[in-house]
Amino acid sequence: MFRTALRTVLAHKARLLMTVLAVMLGVAFVSGTLVFTNTVSGALENSSARGFDHVDVAVQPVYQEGKGDRVGTLPKLTDATLDTALHVPGAASAIGVVEGFTAIADKHGELIGGGFRSKGGNYWGDDDPRYPLVAGTAPHGKGQVLIDSKTAQRAGYRVGDTVRISVDGPVLTPTISGVFTTDDGNVTAGGSLALFDTATAQQLFGKPGTYDEIDVKAKPGTAQSVLKQQLDAALPKGLTKTTTADQLASDQARVIADSMSSMKNGLLVFAGIALFVGTFIIANTFTMLVAQRTKELALLRAIGASRRQVTRSVLIEAFVVGAVAAVVGLVAGIGIGAGMHSLLGSFGSTVPDGPLVVTPGTVVAAFAVGILVTMLAAWLPARRAAKIPPVAAMSSVHATATTKSLVLRNTLGALLAAAGAGLVLVATTMSGDSGQAPMGLGAVLLITGVFVLTPLLSRPVIAAAAPVLRAFGVAGKLARLNAVRNPRRTAATASALMIGLTLITGMTVVANSMQLAVEKLAASAIRADYLVSMANGNDLSPDVERKLKATEGVTAVSPMRNAISRIDGATEFLTGVDGAAFGELTDLPVADGTFTVGGTTVVVDGDTAEDHHWTAGSRFTVSYEDGRKQELTVAGVYRANEMIRGILMDKDTLAPHQTDPADMQIMVKTADGPGDAVKARLVKAAGSNPAILIQDRQDISDGIARSVTLVLNMLYGLLAMAVIVAVLGVVNTLAMSVVERAREIGMLRAIGVDRAGVKRMVRLESLVISLFGGVLGIVLGVFFGWAAGSLAGDRLETYELVLPWGRMAVFLLLAGVVGVLAALWPARRAARLNMLRAITSE
Repeated sequence: MFRTALRTVLAHKARLLMTVLAVMLGVAFVSGTLVFTNTVSGALENSSARGFDHVDVAVQPVYQEGKGDRVGTLPKLTDATLDTALHVPGAASAIGVVEGFTAIADKHGELIGGGFRSKGGNYWGDDDPRYPLVAGTAPHGKGQVLIDSKTAQRAGYRVGDTVRISVDGPVLTPTISGVFTTDDGNVTAGGSLALFDTATAQQLFGKPGTYDEIDVKAKPGTAQSVLKQQLDAALPKGLTKTTTADQLASDQARVIADSMSSMKNGLLVFAGIALFVGTFIIANTFTMLVAQRTKELALLRAIGASRRQVTRSVLIEAFVVGAVAAVVGLVAGIGIGAGMHSLLGSFGSTVPDGPLVVTPGTVVAAFAVGILVTMLAAWLPARRAAKIPPVAAMSSVHATATTKSLVLRNTLGALLAAAGAGLVLVATTMSGDSGQAPMGLGAVLLITGVFVLTPLLSRPVIAAAAPVLRAFGVAGKLARLNAVRNPRRTAATASALMIGLTLITGMTVVANSMQLAVEKLAASAIRADYLVSMANGNDLSPDVERKLKATEGVTAVSPMRNAISRIDGATEFLTGVDGAAFGELTDLPVADGTFTVGGTTVVVDGDTAEDHHWTAGSRFTVSYEDGRKQELTVAGVYRANEMIRGILMDKDTLAPHQTDPADMQIMVKTADGPGDAVKARLVKAAGSNPAILIQDRQDISDGIARSVTLVLNMLYGLLAMAVIVAVLGVVNTLAMSVVERAREIGMLRAIGVDRAGVKRMVRLESLVISLFGGVLGIVLGVFFGWAAGSLAGDRLETYELVLPWGRMAVFLLLAGVVGVLAALWPARRAARLNMLRAITSE
């Protein structure tokens, strides 16, 4: 039986080619994902390990939680702390580390690197071991700066050039005193790093005389654990924590692994979808192969083969197919992983250099996926093959499904679909987080139920296409009849395409609805013409507000300034605004009282008011970060949104209690409204700062649209794998169907149907099956999109369902194109059959 199975595989290798391709694509996706994420993780971990060569133990401050009326504080690491660390017995040297945001502009004034990866720091003394100089000298004073070698290379800077730099507000124009190398992960990922002398860095980052961290190097022969113990004994207990370099490297490696796991899991989900779709094709292929070999298998039973041997024979074929697909898929996956690694560069991101990582786990996963998926998909056809009675050897026609089996299948499908739809509907009534699990389970049950019911659904849906197919005469009628001749096969073929279109349609519905909701939120909540913020999300210097307010044509300006406080024994954030201008810049609906902000009068959002049992006229005492208290009065309660919420108070009332005030964003209204000339004046007033974003509502809307489009395009690209597998399934089904119907096609040719008619028949059959899958996919996608949007609407009041009719029409058109293209080879093969040989074939 083993030799028989191998000979069968070799005899039907052309028929199994599409199955091999389907499995290979899924395996390639899985192994490529693992190779890519392991390579990037390994490179970042190695880079991180090299980055800790200069430190054996790091000293960091520990945040002190607020108690009672006291606001939480972060202890400061001072020169005294540095001196204490330096004089413990095992310390050879100690470096005070200062860090902050620093944006570097290129020679055209554009921001270099991503905003979140634009960093700044201090260069320790004249020879900092952390940053080896490759050119120039150490910086001294505010007029000099060091930049990393990668940034210098990208922007074409050299020692002695003047560079535009922004920390949190005004633009600086220091001279580049030197260029250094670094293994900093932000730089290797496409960011930039600027270094000032320590005193200048402390001043620019608002940390005069203090450090963010102290890095201590041990004397030769002193273990990191021993140095840590000495530092713990010498430093104030509870205010600082010490961490060895080995632990720092381990922690950072874990952070990198965690950050990569979300990407890995996301990619593996799409690989799983492709494999899930491929499972239908594999099962369909083996079902057809078994049906074509009914006589052969029955003869095996007749000469003494047991059911178990017949089942084993089919599973051996599946094992061989899966093993071949796994080998080819693994090789292709290694290529995909290397390609994805290189592709990061095209998105403006790079990772540290490192070897391509192919772990034993990746190899095992590739073979496990390839072989197990194929054998599982072939198991049911194998069982059916084993049940073929020897008497079936008298006829090559396989027994049709019994009424009992059809009733059982339809009943099971209806129950699954009903349970799934019910779970999804129940989930829409739940809150966002608690509704996710039942909705996911419901979606799986509903899709499974629809798949089981697809043979039943195929007849009425395909019958609805009869009027259109009549226009194609006999070919159209035969195509319709062929499409419903074997409903199970049609269902399996259409379901592969259905799943891909369900996901694509659902994501498109949700994405377009979310985009419109955010745009409506911005339009309804904000009257300001411009929103000003930092490119990396950091805070703005208060100087920016003052300069914008003095700009020609500006009629109203208000910052949104965060501050921490304690109210009723709990931590609350206050937002300082310009009380006189804020009402003119926003349009927040007031549920109770009036929107009045000024002096000790504040307004609060509904949730905060409910938590503290406040209404208009309520009074409460606030403890500011400087420890002083003040009684405030609630003038009104407004309805919050995703952009504005919390306690709003006058910035002039808040300012005396802040040691380092900074603005999250600034709202600006102008006399002439948005326009190029107005925006140019605002950009100039902000110092033509590359790190500052000045956006009108259209800019915000366009940015949201670009983000949504980018995400959708990425998802479309990932789901294209599933669609490609579905196309292979249609090709496979049609090609094998042509073989099955060779005699029938020969008879049609003999009674006068020409080759063009045969081609048309096969193409129309493929088109009908593909459009059937497309219609089911779009209907399910809209349902899931509505359901997922209901969960999102729980958090976003402006959310409403948006059906992208244009895109859905394109999806349906693409389903039709898939059907036409998939039929090209099978139709040509059918038309070229020799009619005499076909008539005499069995």
